[in-house]
Amino acid sequence: MTRIYTKTGDDGTTGLFFGGRVSKGDLLVDGYGDVDETVALLGVARAGCPDEEHADLLLRLQRELFVVGADLATNPERRRRLRDGVSRVTPEMVAGLEELIDQLVAERPLRPVFVVPGATPTGAAIDHARTVVRRAERHVVAARQAGHPVSEEALTYLNRVSDLLFVLARHAAGEVEELPSHE
Repeated sequence: MTRIYTKTGDDGTTGLFFGGRVSKGDLLVDGYGDVDETVALLGVARAGCPDEEHADLLLRLQRELFVVGADLATNPERRRRLRDGVSRVTPEMVAGLEELIDQLVAERPLRPVFVVPGATPTGAAIDHARTVVRRAERHVVAARQAGHPVSEEALTYLNRVSDLLFVLARHAAGEVEELPSHE
């Protein structure tokens, strides 16, 4: 029988990808923990998504966020073992997000209004995921400022995916009553 518990984390540490251990309280662990939470929230959004094309896109983002998590959780001394697009974030992954954002905004231009999340269950879940990925970005920035080596591509990916989630949440909400912004 395979056991899910290893007891190796009982001392307050967690394993890194390709070996080594760090404190579970480490800033970078917070960052990739937030990425993991984002993946779960996108699963909630995908489970309730009535549009197959958007559901497929959410699944793609979940899979790409696994790559981000691996990139962030890797032992810095063993980064050379990472594989592009599998465990290392690439510039092409970031460019793909930018293309999607541009395409979606062209399809439905964003209006200068504040949107209160909750018009649809899918939109609300995507908005929730967006706020968690923003938290991930803040934790990763703090970790980098504390001296952790952080891939520029991973950090940029987090920034772009939060932008994409903002746009996707607007699409999922459809035409809803919005509050005018005070610009």
